[in-house]
Amino acid sequence: MGLLYEDAVMISEAKNPGESTVITVSCPDKTGLGCDLCRVILLFGLSISRGDVQTDGKWCYLVFWVVGKPNTRWNLLKKRLLEVCPSCFSTSEMDYYRPDNQPPKAPDVFLLKFWCYYDREGLLHDVTEVLCELELTIKRVKVSTAPDGRVMDLFFITDTRELLHTKKRQVETVRYLKDVLGDVLISCEIESVGAEVTACSQDSSFLPSAITEEMFSLELHQPNCNRNGFLAPNPISVAVDNTLSRSHTLVQILCKDHKGLIYDIMRGLKDYNIQISYGRFFANPKGNCEVELFIMQADGKKIVDPSKQDALCSRLRMELLHPLRVAVVSRGPDMELLVANPVELSGRGRPLVFYDITLALKIQKTCIFSVEIARHRIHDREWEVYRILLDEGDGFPVPGNKIEERVRKILMGWE
Repeated sequence: MGLLYEDAVMISEAKNPGESTVITVSCPDKTGLGCDLCRVILLFGLSISRGDVQTDGKWCYLVFWVVGKPNTRWNLLKKRLLEVCPSCFSTSEMDYYRPDNQPPKAPDVFLLKFWCYYDREGLLHDVTEVLCELELTIKRVKVSTAPDGRVMDLFFITDTRELLHTKKRQVETVRYLKDVLGDVLISCEIESVGAEVTACSQDSSFLPSAITEEMFSLELHQPNCNRNGFLAPNPISVAVDNTLSRSHTLVQILCKDHKGLIYDIMRGLKDYNIQISYGRFFANPKGNCEVELFIMQADGKKIVDPSKQDALCSRLRMELLHPLRVAVVSRGPDMELLVANPVELSGRGRPLVFYDITLALKIQKTCIFSVEIARHRIHDREWEVYRILLDEGDGFPVPGNKIEERVRKILMGWE
């Protein structure tokens, strides 16, 4: 009897508070599958506390122990995980090793435009929370405040359910927004727009030149990776070993845990077209994470070239040390918050970044005057960059270093 499609993903929910929910995936393999699965788990606001991965290159078996929100929609999570699993009816063995870095078909982009009588603390976060609940993905945002205090918000969004072109879905979206915004809302409209509005710009001229190099430098000035063992007492250690397996390279990682850590590792390996044959990872209660991965290149061989080993170690260490870049800078008399995250070669950005940014600002009781989200190619890599001009209001403004610290902690899951 063959494996039913819906049995490819099994979820055993935690019975008691504090326990982990176990997600089991058994399906045909493909390079980057672990990254795709971890991205979906992160999108649902869950943290991976433990995991085991194994594959023979054709079929894979993955187990994730996750913790997170008590109101997680597990049935919907299962559906989204199934969508990234390859079909059980692949056309050839080569499908298993074919990289998934080619951009998928671009989804339809819609413009959500609404006016509000005035701004208030947490308004943007409340809107973002609604869009996340409705599975509407924010591709770009433009927020501006008129001289009379009215606020115009432009959200360029795509629909995971691919239904936003229907009247029913648009009415549902507007109704949810009216419920959360209340009497503040003046008007709300949704219309279809071209995908070119979210395309990547080819330069970084819109960024303050004084901090561009500091935020986006890919060079790490204190290397902490070697081919022989760990270098203590540095906080992040990455090492490779070719002596334990005749067919695989072992990558060992010790680091501080953060939100999306396994996704960051998997994303780096996927972009390098690296296949994981076996792996285990574990986050202990003290907030440290141990990772062991047996990997090989797309040609099925271990990594023996020292330069390739160094490049992979440097990339992984960078992903763990700076998965997101955060800075608060002066913009004349005002303060501007800058947040940037790398984009996968497949074109997918990091989930929930804007959600976490607006949550942090809501906690800090800091209003937002304007927002720009755009993709830019910097140092031969595509970045999703958030520029947020802060409204300090009439009271005592929160110091920039406090805002930067709070935003970084929320993004990293340390608060």
